[in-house]
Amino acid sequence: MLSNIVKEKLISIVTKENFADSKTERLVYSYDATPNFQSMPDAVVAPSNTAEVSEILKLCNEYNVPIVPRGSGTNLCAGTCPTEGGVVLLFKHMNKIIEIDEDNLTITVQPGVITLDMIHAIEEKGLFYPPDPSSMKISTIGGNINENSGGLRGLKYGVTRDYVIGLEAVLPNGDIIRTGGKLAKDVAGYDLTRLFVGSEGTLVVITEATLKLIPMPETRKTMLALYQDLGAAAKSVSKIIANKIIPTTLEFLDQPTLKVVEDFAQIGLPTNVQAVLLIEQDGPLEVVERDMKKIAEVCKAEHAVSIQVAATEEEADALRTARRAALSAVARLKPTTILEDATVPRSEIANMVQAINDITEKYHLTICTFGHAGDGNLHPTCATDARNHEEMERVEKAFAEIFEKAIELGGTITGEHGVGAMKAPYLEWKLKAEGIAAMKAIKQAFDPNNIMNPGKVFAKDSKKRVVITR
Repeated sequence: MLSNIVKEKLISIVTKENFADSKTERLVYSYDATPNFQSMPDAVVAPSNTAEVSEILKLCNEYNVPIVPRGSGTNLCAGTCPTEGGVVLLFKHMNKIIEIDEDNLTITVQPGVITLDMIHAIEEKGLFYPPDPSSMKISTIGGNINENSGGLRGLKYGVTRDYVIGLEAVLPNGDIIRTGGKLAKDVAGYDLTRLFVGSEGTLVVITEATLKLIPMPETRKTMLALYQDLGAAAKSVSKIIANKIIPTTLEFLDQPTLKVVEDFAQIGLPTNVQAVLLIEQDGPLEVVERDMKKIAEVCKAEHAVSIQVAATEEEADALRTARRAALSAVARLKPTTILEDATVPRSEIANMVQAINDITEKYHLTICTFGHAGDGNLHPTCATDARNHEEMERVEKAFAEIFEKAIELGGTITGEHGVGAMKAPYLEWKLKAEGIAAMKAIKQAFDPNNIMNPGKVFAKDSKKRVVITR
C-alpha cells in the first residue's frame, strides 16, 4: 500500500476528487481484457494536464512507486494489469482533440481521446486515419500508441506507428520532452517517436500525440470469397499479393469462427464452408474495379466455391462489423476466451493454419482461427474455462506450440497485441538472450528505478500464463 506521505502528496497534485484508493475503486482497475490476470493497484489517479503527470512521476520515482498508464483496458496481453501494484494513471480528463490541421494533414490529440470519436472528427473534414483496431469504439489513442495497434486496414495502410509523427512525453524523472512534429522529414538524432510507440508504458507516459492524416479514398468495394479447403483460402492470400495487388483488407475466418459469428451477428454469413476471405479495396473507382476483378480471378483459380460482392455500403459495413465481432462471438462459447496473434510471412499462412488445426486436435481444444491474413497476422482463439485446471494445462501447451511454430516459420509471437505480462515468458524465443539484453539496456537508461509498468515485456522465469493476485 502507499505510504500516507505519498498518498497526501498525490492528492495535493490532482485533488481528492481525482484520487481513489478504496477497495471497490481499485478493483475496477485490477484487470484488463486479458483472461487470468488480476492484481490490485494501490491507488488510481486521474491527472488533468501534462504538468500534473510530471509531478506524479517525480513523486513516484522518488518513492519507487510503480506507474501503470491505462486507457480503456481493452489490452489483450495484460499490459495494463498492475501486476506489481502501484498507481494506475487514468486519462479521462486528458481527452481532447487539440487541433485538426488541414494545411499539414495532421491531428493533435491528448491520450484519452476515444479512437472512433477521433476518426469521426477527421472524416467530417474529408480526411482519413487508417488504423482501425477492433476495439476502436472504446479504445483510446494513448492505448493504441502504447500497443502500436493495428486493425483490418493494416495490410495496405500500416499500423499506428506509421501515423504517429510527434509526441509529448513525460520521462520517469518528470522531465517533459517533445519528439518529432508536423514534419514530412526529420532525422535529427535518434527516432524517439518510433521507440515510444509500442513501448507499452515501460519507458514514458505519453501526454500528447500528433498523427498523420491522408485524403479520404474515393470509393471502396467489399467481397467474400468462400472455400471448402483451408489451404486454398490461405494460398489465395499470397497469390493476391504476388499479383502486385495490396487490398485494404484481407481477412480470414475459419468455419468454427463463421458459425459463432453468424449465431452472434445474424447477418446471413455462410456457415457451410470451411473458410472465407473478407476482401476490400479502396481508391479511385477504376483502380478498385480493376483490382477486385483480378482478385476474383485469383480466388476462383485457387478453388473458391463462390465470390460474393457486397451490393451496398450497408451490406459491406455489416460484413466488417461481423469480422470485428469475432472475439465477442467466440467469448459466448465458454467462460474464458484466450485470443492470441501469432504472425508469419504471408507465404506461410497455409502452413500456419494447418499447424493450428493439428495442435487443436492434439490437445482436444476448441480453437477458432481468424485474423489479418493479408499481413500474416492470425488470431487463434481458444474458448475454455479457467476453472478447469487440466484443460488450462492443455491450453498452455497448445499455445506454446503455436508460438514455437510461428517462429519456426519465420514469424513472431505477437503481431499487434503486444507482449505485456502474458507473452513476456516467450519473448526470448523470438529475440534470443542478446536481443533481450539490448532492450533491457534501453529500459535501464530511461527508467533506472523500474517504476514504469514493471513486470511487463521482460520475463521472470515462468513459461506459463499465471493468475496474479495482490
